[in-house]
Amino acid sequence: MTSEDTAALPTVIVAGPTASGKSALALGLAERLGGVVINADSMQVYRELRVVTARPSPAEEARAPHRLYGVLAAAEACSAARWRDLALAEVAAAREAGQVPIIAGGTGLYLRTLKQGIADIPAISPALRNRLRAEQVAAGQAAFHARLAELDPASAASIRPSDPQRTLRAMEVLAATGKPLAAWQARGAAGPSLDEPAVWIWLDPPRDLLRERAEMRFRQMVAQGALDEVRGLLALELDPALPAMKALGVPEIAAHLRGEIGLDTAIEQAVLATRRYAKRQTTWFRHQLPSERLRVAQFSESLEAEILSFIRRIPLTESG
Repeated sequence: MTSEDTAALPTVIVAGPTASGKSALALGLAERLGGVVINADSMQVYRELRVVTARPSPAEEARAPHRLYGVLAAAEACSAARWRDLALAEVAAAREAGQVPIIAGGTGLYLRTLKQGIADIPAISPALRNRLRAEQVAAGQAAFHARLAELDPASAASIRPSDPQRTLRAMEVLAATGKPLAAWQARGAAGPSLDEPAVWIWLDPPRDLLRERAEMRFRQMVAQGALDEVRGLLALELDPALPAMKALGVPEIAAHLRGEIGLDTAIEQAVLATRRYAKRQTTWFRHQLPSERLRVAQFSESLEAEILSFIRRIPLTESG
C-alpha cells in the first residue's frame, strides 16, 4: 500500500470484549494497512502487567508499531481523560508518520471519551484523594459505598457496590466540589476528542466461544508466569485501591499467593470474573457503539477482504 493510500484511510477502532481476538485483528490490519496499534485497554497501560493482561508479546510488537502498552507504572492511576490525551497524541504522531491509527481495546469508557470528550470536572487534590482512600480502606468497600448512597444516591445507584474505584471517584468529586458526580456529567462532555472520521469494527463472538477462550487464555497466563508477575506486583506494596491491583486475575492470584485459596480455586474464580466482565462489555458495546459498524462474530482470513472494504468506505477528508 502506498503512502498516499494510507493517508486516505480513516482511524480504525477495533472494539470487543476480553478474549475476543482484538489484538490479533488489530495487528493483522496494521501489517496490511501500514498502521500503528494504539492500546485502549485500561489495564494494558501498566508495565508490570504484561502476562495477566494478555498484552501483545515482544514478537507481536516487532511486527508492527504498538503504542500505549506498558507505558505507566502500576503505582499510577490512569483516568479516561489522561488516556484520551495520550491516545490523541499517538493518533497525531501516526498521521505525521504516514501511518493509519488502529485503536484496539475493550474499555468502553476510554473509547467513548475519545469520540465524545468527558465531563470537565475540577482536579482532585492528592491530599483529599489519599484521605478518602484511607477512609475507604478502613471502612471497607461495602460501608464506603453505603456512605456514598447516603450522600449521593444517584451516583451510588449507578455504581456497583463492589467497584471501589468508581465509588472513590464519586466520593472525591462530591467532597471536592460540593456537587454530585452526576451534576458534572450532566453539563456535557468537554475537552479534546477525535475529530476525524473513524470506522468501528466490533468483535462479537458467540457466548460459548468467548467463555471457552476466556478459560483457555487464563490457564495459558498461569503457565506463562502470571503467578510470578503478581508476586512481583505485591512486592511493591501498592495501595490495593489502585486500578492495577484490581486487574482481572490479580485479586484471585494474590489470594492464592497469600495462602488463602488453592491454585485451582483461584483459576476458577478468575475465569468466572473474566466471563462476567466480558458479558458486561458485550452489553455495553451492543448499546453504545455507533450504528455504522462492522460486526465480526469470529475473525478469519476469509473475512479480511470484507473488513478492508469496510474500512475503505469512509475516506479521511481534509476537513476531518
